[in-house]
Amino acid sequence: MTTLQPGPTRVGLVGRTVGRLPPTTYFLTSAVFHYLGPSLAVLLFVHVGALGVAWLRIASAALLLGLWRRPWRLLARLDRRQRLLLLALGAVLAAMNSLFYLAVARLPLATVGAVEFLGTILLAALGVRSRRNLIALAVAVGGVATLTEVRVDGSGLGFLFAFGNCALFLLYVVLAARIATADRADGKPGPGASTGGIDRLAAAMVIAAVAATPIGLPAAIPAFGHPWWLLWGVGVGICSSVIPYLTDQLALARLPRATFALLLALLPAAAAVLGLIILHQVPTLTELAGIALVVGGILLHRERG
Repeated sequence: MTTLQPGPTRVGLVGRTVGRLPPTTYFLTSAVFHYLGPSLAVLLFVHVGALGVAWLRIASAALLLGLWRRPWRLLARLDRRQRLLLLALGAVLAAMNSLFYLAVARLPLATVGAVEFLGTILLAALGVRSRRNLIALAVAVGGVATLTEVRVDGSGLGFLFAFGNCALFLLYVVLAARIATADRADGKPGPGASTGGIDRLAAAMVIAAVAATPIGLPAAIPAFGHPWWLLWGVGVGICSSVIPYLTDQLALARLPRATFALLLALLPAAAAVLGLIILHQVPTLTELAGIALVVGGILLHRERG
């Protein structure tokens, strides 16, 4: 696998600069775009159904990443186990994105964001090594519970989709961490960035586009008669998949998986802020209290060493 190395002949100034950024920088970029794209997608629901928007997101991301990384060259060099890993990640991406949009079509973005995070609590708990981190997790869990305020009346189907997306998001974190560190001999995150994880991500996204086509393409057909809707869908794909998934790979290659999982607690707060700015979904005092608890958990958490 090709590894980013300092020097103009390999990656140039941009690559060297990106490789030297703190891993939390990648995550914060992911957190912003993770819900910026869905905010734009909700506005597109007026013209195209949720599954159609999900397909436009997946297909446009697959096209852009495929043209950039040409992942079909990678597939020929992988063994059976690695190909199965990519197939699993592709299937998870297709189902996760579809369920996510079905959920945000029925529930506030901040609520879906909070539910989405619940599955990662277990992942973060696996990395707890101190009383401080236990307290951080307890505070973050309390914030998510406060944000969620589960009221199933009238929104049962929306919560069903949201919790399905939650389970798949947990699988995404686990599988994405594996492909991000697959080039390392010990399989663990560490300094330095590798393009191998990005190549595997591109391959998984192409697989996801194929998997999502049977149910998503029919719903996306109206967009093909309106170039602006189509460009809108491509913009959703760039904001929702290309940028956050790329930065996730850069973060997962250098952050312990448990630390990354706890940092994901920032996502409900990002969802609430972007929901307010773009969708005018004004958070209540209870929701603001939940966001404060989530951020408090982040500030309390510390990595080992």
